[in-house]
Order: sequence, then C-alpha cells, then structure tokens
Amino acid sequence: MTVAGIISAIIVGLVIGALGRLVVPGRQGMPIWLTIVVGIVAALIGTALAQAVGVAVTAGVDWIELVFQVGLAALGVALLTGVRGRSSV
Repeated sequence: MTVAGIISAIIVGLVIGALGRLVVPGRQGMPIWLTIVVGIVAALIGTALAQAVGVAVTAGVDWIELVFQVGLAALGVALLTGVRGRSSV
C-alpha cells in the first residue's frame, strides 16, 4: 500500500466514523483515533458487503454502499461505547 493509499484510508475512516457517531444518539466518549479505526473497518466491511450483494459499482455515487458503511460504523460506535461505558462503572 502506498502512502497515498494510507492517507486516503485514514481520511475515509475519519469521515465514515464521524458519520457513524452522528447516527448514534447521545454522547460518545470515544477518542478520535478510535473513531478513525472504527470508520476504516466499517468502510472495508461495508465495501465487501456491497460487493457481495452486487451493488458496489453503480452509475454515480454508490449510495447503498455508503449506507452499509455508515450503518456498520454506527454499530461499531454503539458497541464500543456500550462496552467502554460498562467497563468503567
């Protein structure tokens, strides 16, 4: 992977992770690096899921793929904030 690929993955992860945090109600006490990691993982799994369903490549913006990615990021944020919230009590 090139440096440009790594930087692109970080930027996409930040955007997808931030959108996932916006979808989850309430305040999340997650650091930004964890949001990026959740976003990168959600983007990779969401793309693989979209390819498996057959909607990864469409004309224009891949809205269905984006919904998969943001939904998975929201799920990841919700799971991590729930796990971290319970462990600190």
